[in-house]
Amino acid sequence: MKSITCVLVMLLLIAAVPAATVMDLRNKPDDWHTSDEGKRTIDNVISAQRTQGGWKKAYDVSKPDTDADKSAGGSWDAATIDNGATYTEIRLLARHYTLTKRPAALESFNRGVDFLIANQYANGGWPQRFPPPAKNYGRYVTFNDDAMTNVLLLLHDIAGGRPPFEFVDAERRGRAKQSFDRGIACVLRVQIVVNGKPTGWAQQYDEQTLTPATARSYELPAISGSETAGVTTLLMRLESPTPEQKRAIEAAVAWLEKSKITGKRLEKRDNDLVLVDDPVAPPLWARYYEIKTNKPFFCGRDGVKKYSLAEVERERRVGYAWLRPWGQKALDEYPKWRAKHGGGSGGTGGAGAGSEG
Repeated sequence: MKSITCVLVMLLLIAAVPAATVMDLRNKPDDWHTSDEGKRTIDNVISAQRTQGGWKKAYDVSKPDTDADKSAGGSWDAATIDNGATYTEIRLLARHYTLTKRPAALESFNRGVDFLIANQYANGGWPQRFPPPAKNYGRYVTFNDDAMTNVLLLLHDIAGGRPPFEFVDAERRGRAKQSFDRGIACVLRVQIVVNGKPTGWAQQYDEQTLTPATARSYELPAISGSETAGVTTLLMRLESPTPEQKRAIEAAVAWLEKSKITGKRLEKRDNDLVLVDDPVAPPLWARYYEIKTNKPFFCGRDGVKKYSLAEVERERRVGYAWLRPWGQKALDEYPKWRAKHGGGSGGTGGAGAGSEG
């Protein structure tokens, strides 16, 4: 009886160990890629590639993928850019191929890049999942968790032949540049305008109207502190920004400066999260700001706006990133960017269908 109990305990412990994911492979050293373990693991990553060319999220990279339905669509087994999927694999494969010159890695990389370019909407955005589901937020143009922003950063690096993408053929680099340019045009178009003034960006937009849209019940249309910071940093990487791009950056930086929350600090207490006064705390930004008033708000699974984090049920209060120092990196980079490129013309440039107010 004691031995059976020990076996059960061991099985429970094994089950409790989280599966290794592709995110765990991003910072592996060069010699790992050339090792037998590295090659086996990359082969496992390649085995998880969907028929369309992308990857699903949260698969176990320590073993070959055995999912028989690699053409799944409209489900959680579908290819996606959510939770780092697809663009992380493509970056990983580029590094692996650069170090090993293994043909399988190059073939998988090329399929992945071609997949992203082919599945871009005509308006320049990308859905969260592929093929886009008909009835849920997976079809929306998705900035949430920097999904589209990271796709654009990837295409920017491929198009420019930046390390480790020097090996990419000229034709594919050209298509990556065209896709990137369409994506940046979409980014500028959906910058939210309030009372004639550009501000920041929403988490997701309806793919037809390009207006801010609701995803999960607690993810309401809003200007997002997190996603705005990511998009602003992306735009500041443009080597030769146009006047329109400069105005978008200036406006976003002004919004981040205006919207920072000072004198407050998040504190963990007994498996809970509390916002407390702290005059020396670094600034925070809210995940959501009302579009018309710029007032920070929070939301539970009931989908009802609340203006205090304490009003949200504990499960959502501790289970979602509501307040973080998201905007600080963009604000720190801005003086260097302005010294190099100069500013726009007062931050009055424009957004299009994403505008409100």
